[in-house]
Amino acid sequence: MTFKLGLTGSIGMGKSTTAQMFVEEGCALWDADAAVHRLYSKGGAAVAPMGAVFPTAIRDGAVSRDALRSIISDDPTALARIEAIVHPLVAQDRAEFIGASSADILVFDIPLLFETGGDAAMDAVAVVHVPDDVQEARVMARGTMSHAQFLAIRAKQLPSAEKCARADFVIETDTVEHARAQVHHIIEQIKNRAGHA
Repeated sequence: MTFKLGLTGSIGMGKSTTAQMFVEEGCALWDADAAVHRLYSKGGAAVAPMGAVFPTAIRDGAVSRDALRSIISDDPTALARIEAIVHPLVAQDRAEFIGASSADILVFDIPLLFETGGDAAMDAVAVVHVPDDVQEARVMARGTMSHAQFLAIRAKQLPSAEKCARADFVIETDTVEHARAQVHHIIEQIKNRAGHA
């Protein structure tokens, strides 16, 4: 039996760190952002179809995310066309991961899991969470974006409270030790559920 656990959470909540904790516990991990990175890289499956529709997005044989951002800001219809190319390729990448994996628990790290309806394909969903002020402090401490950029990203994501309400599990990432203990507990619950199924 393979159990599919969706892992999601807003920016700065500690999702990537938590995803690695599941790997340390023996789960297999599929990362949506890493899949897109593979597809956009030189020789990636998205390069040719993206180049056919958006020739200016290709730089040095790879899809440039910066170029895509410019295209999207110049053309409001571009995002839907980009997604029409990328989403089926991401779904194929995910299907290949499922087919190749022998782990009992597969973890799917998908930032916009609820927003894209991806939760419907999961057996359960875990959301990583910290209070808004902690989230904001973490993101600002990275020094990679302005406060306005952070607010714009957060505005596009479902409110964390809503994600938590819809999730089967909520992982508080206030400390690494606390998060790790919760990850371990979730895996135990999934294994127990599988044993009694």
